[in-house]
Amino acid sequence: MRIKLINPNSTVAMTASMALAAREVASSGTLIDAVTSASGPVSIEGHYDEAISVIGLIDEMRADPDADAYVIACFGDPGLLAARELTRAPVVGIAEAAMHAATFLSTSFSVVTTLDRTRIISEALVRNYGMKDACRRVRATDLPVLELEHPGDRVNEIILAECLRALEEDRCGTIVLGCAGMAGLVDYLSARLPVPVIDGVVAAVKFAEALVGARLSTSKHGDLAFPLPKPYGGAMAAYAPSAVLAGRRGEQ
Repeated sequence: MRIKLINPNSTVAMTASMALAAREVASSGTLIDAVTSASGPVSIEGHYDEAISVIGLIDEMRADPDADAYVIACFGDPGLLAARELTRAPVVGIAEAAMHAATFLSTSFSVVTTLDRTRIISEALVRNYGMKDACRRVRATDLPVLELEHPGDRVNEIILAECLRALEEDRCGTIVLGCAGMAGLVDYLSARLPVPVIDGVVAAVKFAEALVGARLSTSKHGDLAFPLPKPYGGAMAAYAPSAVLAGRRGEQ
């Protein structure tokens, strides 16, 4: 099985960190094909960044329609539903995967993320994914995403301190790391916290393996059907829906 892990931002070092985390847990027969968006922002830290990043995500999927599953490696899950329209293959967002994994391990979780503005985006995902009863709180560390590229004592201690506050103040049973760039911190945090620490990249890869192994695919009945053929104008003309992507998988 081949899982395409797509980093929607354009920072190659972050892709490498996520690929390492994914390959450490992938089954022996699973190939992790990790790619970096060629046209995304260097980090995704707001609604505008997310909107722009979706184009690079779609480019990566259109360039490789034959992957067995796709993982969107950004905690905002940008373009998740649009991506699911493009393929029958499972498409897993790391935020949705992490939250579901947390509910399998405890009755409550808190999310520890980066900037306060991304906290607000994560809170919206909690609502959209039906996790309000399980999520005690989304907590911001005010660390810019790119600082996670070079974790050191300061970065590690800030994130650990916020996790400890979550355990004490939120009384949560699990910590969900709210940024794909935190993938390399799981071992450090797990050794210092008495609860499970969930990285969405790892969770998404294992869910993707399970869905492919169970021979399950994205429903094409209803709103996740392939995009309706129609012309697009201006700079978006090249993104007009076509049968090319689906046809290469023998789906139309």
